[in-house]
Amino acid sequence: MFRHKRYERSWISLGYETLELIYHAGVRTLRKSNHNAILGLVMAIVQSLIMLLVMYFMMSLFGMRRVAVRGDFMLYVMSGVFMFMTHIKAIGAVASADGPTSAMMMHAPMNPIISIMGAALGSLYQQTLAASVILFVYHAAFTPITIDEPVGMLGMYLLSWFAGIGIGMVFLSAMPWQPEGVGILKTLYQRANVIASGKMVLANNLQPSRRDWFDWNPLFHTIDQGRGYVFLNYTPRYTHYDYAIYFSLVCIMIGLMAEFFTRQHASASWNKRH
Repeated sequence: MFRHKRYERSWISLGYETLELIYHAGVRTLRKSNHNAILGLVMAIVQSLIMLLVMYFMMSLFGMRRVAVRGDFMLYVMSGVFMFMTHIKAIGAVASADGPTSAMMMHAPMNPIISIMGAALGSLYQQTLAASVILFVYHAAFTPITIDEPVGMLGMYLLSWFAGIGIGMVFLSAMPWQPEGVGILKTLYQRANVIASGKMVLANNLQPSRRDWFDWNPLFHTIDQGRGYVFLNYTPRYTHYDYAIYFSLVCIMIGLMAEFFTRQHASASWNKRH
């Protein structure tokens, strides 16, 4: 009489439920950092703006404007900073997503993949809004900007985010085993990318010995390829977006396998004091 009766549901219904769960997981991720949604978006804009101004004055101070692409120098700086911010924010959001021992996983429809996708999409939404607002204000109030191939530029922007998801999943799968150590490695990677992303240089202008310092980084490839789509006068010769795609897919596969293994062995009592 009181037995729960299961109903057969269509794939469309299940898909809609999954999308709804991802949406709510994304909203929860954004609310975790700031309880006020508007203030959280404003802070994302301010962070990107501060990074832009710091990079602009640093490159001007050290005379790096002469090695930039012919065109709008501020747009050159934006093309690197926006992809960098999207990449590292995606890493931070995915690596901090709810893991197998989270209380959220006790609810039947919830699973780690939904948590990861919600965190990643929440990060993308926040950074895209910040970049759009800054670009609009600069275009309307200062200098009209022209992007040579907007679709290609958007593709590199999304690829930077996708690469952040892959690297973040590797950190997420290792986090339950050694939270402090993995947290330090994640922070080191994010800080090192300030230089290792190569957002202050052009691959075409680097000597081969210097270019080897950056070639391993998928963000270096997406930023350089993105500038090729933004500026008419620049054609990347030494970077390839397919490297970033393969790198991201390999990281995601490693992250999924490691997360599955961790889920089978993780215990909520690992880090409890006796």
